[in-house]
Amino acid sequence: MNLFLLEAAETAEASAASAVEQTPGNTALVMLMQFAPLILLIVVFYFLLIRPQRKRDKEAAEMRNNLQIGDEVVTTGGIVGIVVNIKDDTIVLETGSDRSKVRIKRWAISSNETAHDDQD
Repeated sequence: MNLFLLEAAETAEASAASAVEQTPGNTALVMLMQFAPLILLIVVFYFLLIRPQRKRDKEAAEMRNNLQIGDEVVTTGGIVGIVVNIKDDTIVLETGSDRSKVRIKRWAISSNETAHDDQD
């Protein structure tokens, strides 16, 4: 057992000594190879997580900016209503058969249930 540990220690010392004897150009390559998995991981996270989320956020902001009076919308809290008034950052919804009105922030709209024909 001790012989095995001794051989392992000598092998580790030999590899450490060879790492010290590397040339400066070779050291940069070794350092790049050590950071390559980290760089690859960041690129994968960007394309799988960050980029699609930004796209969804952009589409949601566009939907909120294109709201019109008479649209049926659903809020993040689950309230379904029809848009009756639009201000800069607030929207007034009419909910239910008793025509009760609720004023909410524009960011609280989660979806627009009314289909529009986009004729640009």
